[in-house]
Amino acid sequence: MSWFKNLFRSSNGRRSAETPVEQTPAPIAAEAAPAPAAEAAPAERAAGLPRIAIVTGSTRPGRVNGSVAEWVLAQTAGRTDAEFELVDIADFNLPLLDEPAPAMYQSYQNEHTKAWSAKIAEFDGFIFVANEYNHTVGPALTNALSFLNVEFNNKAAGIVSYGSMGGVRSAEHLRNVLAELQIAVVRNQVMFSLFTDFENFADFKPTEQNAGTLAPMVDQLVPWAKGFAAIRTELQAVSA
Repeated sequence: MSWFKNLFRSSNGRRSAETPVEQTPAPIAAEAAPAPAAEAAPAERAAGLPRIAIVTGSTRPGRVNGSVAEWVLAQTAGRTDAEFELVDIADFNLPLLDEPAPAMYQSYQNEHTKAWSAKIAEFDGFIFVANEYNHTVGPALTNALSFLNVEFNNKAAGIVSYGSMGGVRSAEHLRNVLAELQIAVVRNQVMFSLFTDFENFADFKPTEQNAGTLAPMVDQLVPWAKGFAAIRTELQAVSA
């Protein structure tokens, strides 16, 4: 990678930093228990609980992405093996990527990037709520991921996707992007259909069958997130 850094320096003069099947809806998020507080008790911190961010994938007005993310948060509220927090990319007001230097340098010039970086660095793993747009990952999520690099490295993730075909193409493309960011994505995946899991294509009411795929995915994600936290500690010791 040294050749890439030299090239960047030389070019900039400096180093910048079918018919849907009717199914029975599952309970929606509002009926679930409230989410736990963001901060864990000191004893829980000492136990090494991994922190998992539930990251929204859209910022569009009238989006359904937020309701899916809120549902995921509610469904994980009763778990005691990890801490979960909703991270809405809309809260960071990220413009189209506007950093002059590649993200690997962490030489951020803008306050919105610094805030986004600090938030993502807090977590050991992620659940990305990915909508499908034009047969691929929604543009807002792609853009948000492009701002950072190191903050995502050696962490784990799961994907909750939705679309006319369950968002499968979005999820497959997202896996490639996350691999480049050195994020390990678990095999189990959650997929929701706009035809069977959304009433009038707007109100999120997941079927029991599809809703039941979330817990197995999180069951895989939590130990991976915890394991990668140990890996990062070891890598930091080696590089010290």
